[in-house]
Amino acid sequence: MKKLHNNHHPPGLEWRILKMLPMIMAAGIFVPLFLSAFVRIFPFFWSEHDISKWQTGIDILSISLFFAVSSAVITVAIGCITIMLMKGPAFVADAYELDDADKPDPEDGNKIEK
Repeated sequence: MKKLHNNHHPPGLEWRILKMLPMIMAAGIFVPLFLSAFVRIFPFFWSEHDISKWQTGIDILSISLFFAVSSAVITVAIGCITIMLMKGPAFVADAYELDDADKPDPEDGNKIEK
């Protein structure tokens, strides 16, 4: 097996998606942290019990959002890596030259003379 020469193609969709994943993961980390910090820094004018209940709800939402985004990013990354490995470099099989390619022998063994 030989590699194909001058077989250079632009990267596929999987490379573009794989390059976007760190930004998506960063957003998946910082948006929930921002939500949780925002609720604690700027509490609304409610009773103490309502503020605590609101903060707990936002914390649960933040944790679930973090794990949902993390699992989605990991799943998409595994898919992109699988596609890259399946594509791999282009190979061509070695040529197998046939001796009688121009005038094949008949299968019954009788040779035709010209």
